[in-house]
Amino acid sequence: MTETAFRTHGAGVLTEDHVGQQVTLAGWVHRRRDLGAIVFLDLRDYEGLVQLSCDPEWTPPEVLTLASTLGAETVVQVKGEVVRRPEPGRDQKMRSRNVEVHVVSLRVLSLALTPPVPVSRKEGEELPAEERRLRYRVLDLRRTELQHNLRLRHELLQMARSTLCARGFLEIETPILTKPTPEGARDYLVPSRVHAGEFYALPQSPQIYKQLLMVAGFDRYFQIARCFRDEDLRADRQPEFTQIDLEASFVGREDVFPVVEDVLAALWRVAGHEAIGSFPQLSWHEAMERFGTDKPDLRFGLELEDWTDMVSSTDCAPFLAESLQEGRLRGIRLSEKDAVSRRELEVLTDLAKAEGAGGLLWMRRADNEWAGQGAKLLGGTFRAAMAGTVGEMLLAVSGPDRVTSPALHVVRRWLGARTAAGHEVAHAFAWIVDFPLFERDPATGAHVPAHHPFTAPHPDDVPFLTRDPGRCRAQHYDVVYNGHELGSGSIRITDATVQETIFGLLGLTPEECQRRFGFLLEALQMGAPPHGGFALGFDRIAMLLAGASSLRDVIAFPKTTAARALFEHAPTPLTDAELAAVHLALRPESE
Repeated sequence: MTETAFRTHGAGVLTEDHVGQQVTLAGWVHRRRDLGAIVFLDLRDYEGLVQLSCDPEWTPPEVLTLASTLGAETVVQVKGEVVRRPEPGRDQKMRSRNVEVHVVSLRVLSLALTPPVPVSRKEGEELPAEERRLRYRVLDLRRTELQHNLRLRHELLQMARSTLCARGFLEIETPILTKPTPEGARDYLVPSRVHAGEFYALPQSPQIYKQLLMVAGFDRYFQIARCFRDEDLRADRQPEFTQIDLEASFVGREDVFPVVEDVLAALWRVAGHEAIGSFPQLSWHEAMERFGTDKPDLRFGLELEDWTDMVSSTDCAPFLAESLQEGRLRGIRLSEKDAVSRRELEVLTDLAKAEGAGGLLWMRRADNEWAGQGAKLLGGTFRAAMAGTVGEMLLAVSGPDRVTSPALHVVRRWLGARTAAGHEVAHAFAWIVDFPLFERDPATGAHVPAHHPFTAPHPDDVPFLTRDPGRCRAQHYDVVYNGHELGSGSIRITDATVQETIFGLLGLTPEECQRRFGFLLEALQMGAPPHGGFALGFDRIAMLLAGASSLRDVIAFPKTTAARALFEHAPTPLTDAELAAVHLALRPESE
């Protein structure tokens, strides 16, 4: 709706087709340039920029005087004629670069204080600190980059909706005020004013509700879902986030995969990328073995190798022999063109140590012999067993997989970023399947769900649930892209007895099962169809497609890494009276 009571056109849409037309525009003063008797203003609105020219030849004196006083971000309305610019604007992306408006009328609609953070920046000028930009987010959001990001976000959301609707999925909203049912992170709790001492929770996901919808017979559901998790934050995490959530009945994972692939292909097309075919599948074990992570970046090779059998315990350094008793020697082979310098080796060693490795072994093939600290420490048996060409390099870590996998993963990731220009493909998607159903809690040693407790075990592994749960595989699957997890899903448990068994393995008593999940168990006993689904992390997808470095650049009003909203000052203390209204009181800190 460009034409309104305040304007006839958008500033940023004017082109040579409008030359000679009288227009009325409204927007913000982006920049002012005084050239003696002539004043130039760049006017910005939602559509972009256009140059306004105030010259005594066509601009009344009082208008020219007013124009010379305008500060940045003042909101104005102008009238004038569209003419060709003597010299086009330098910004090639600016649609109105070839025209300007000769101003004959100017009205101030709203004055602005001197902006605490600049909206207009010179080329190459650094942005203010992020916390300051978040404090003045309403100004920060006027920047071209963020305007573009949020427009892209809108287009991606509409494409996701239309793609799923075309496949027969029904959009259904699920509750925001719900029952506390922990799914791996802490719940945000909401006290009830009406029911003293009772609490709602904000949903970590619509997981249980979408399963209930399948039991209710809706067959295919989706939702652009708002989710909340009270957990420590990182650059790619927010306490509240958006996911594209879907569920379908009478499906196996091979039915879910094409739906998710269709959605992702459509989203990537919105961002201007070519259509994407079906994704390769890797088992969790294969991904960990070949790449050291369940989120592998498949744009390049540099796969991990197991060299344990090539090491003689009597020939290598004693500390290596000891580390190999309960572990392995694994490494990455680099061609001569990919070999790293001594300085780069120091960086890689520090990265490996940060992941718990004792260090990074290295050796380089010189003529017909391996040289370097790794060659000496690993011994002659290893050197003789390792084939190689001149200039080739080996990087290795020894120890249990819980050490070697993450250490070599960060080394491989660094090497991949270093050779990004040589990546064989730009967009590498993959499915990771057959995850473990359980993992060990490092603090207690107890079994905990590798994902959430509603994931069905692999049919072949159900007999191991009670006698060897660590052996069970999950019907869980992730989709990864260029080293990023885009989303997760699974086939769900539909047998109430199996669901109760899982809860029991997690330490819940029958009474606790009923208190927390009795409504789900009851539904599963009413005829639950086989069902499964998926959830795509929409904020992360928008971040990647916008080329942003942080989720905060694709969210209108994000939180900081300390979970604070700096613009609106949340969270905020409440008075005793406000707390009492919801039957709460704060304990003194001394207690």
